[in-house]
Amino acid sequence: MPSSLSAFEAIARAFARLPRQEPATQPAAEIPSLHPFEARNIHQDLPPKVRDLFDDGYYPEATFEAFKYLDKTVEKYSGITESGYKLMMTAFSETSPKLPLTPLKTTSDKDEQQGYKFIFVGGVLAIRNPRGHEHSAVDNPDLCLDHLSFVSMLLRRLEQAGYREQP
Repeated sequence: MPSSLSAFEAIARAFARLPRQEPATQPAAEIPSLHPFEARNIHQDLPPKVRDLFDDGYYPEATFEAFKYLDKTVEKYSGITESGYKLMMTAFSETSPKLPLTPLKTTSDKDEQQGYKFIFVGGVLAIRNPRGHEHSAVDNPDLCLDHLSFVSMLLRRLEQAGYREQP
């Protein structure tokens, strides 16, 4: 009876004599690569210039252009000829909004309206303005996509409230 070591050696030598084969692999299925705008569900109505700027690496400029589009959309539906802070404060006022986002019947409705007013204003002041007024703004692709997702969410909230182009 061979020892355990002899048995192991015999197995190892037999294994070494086996023909070498490459591991069986199947070709990887072609996975279409999505543009970051599709992957992040960036709003389809943003002007093509936003995507062009993003693709060319001009991230602060892409963010600024998206916010300009948002500003013009709010101006269009509200009929207010202001921009930025004044436009958003007036358009989404919880007491007499030009763009009501809720029925404004309950305290919760009014709170939501006021909350969105501040979200729109905050986006203009904290995100758009630095990219429109400062030459030193530097963003990376992920931050830009976060900003564009934010604008997309606001545009979709307007649509949800009934402010959209009719086909």
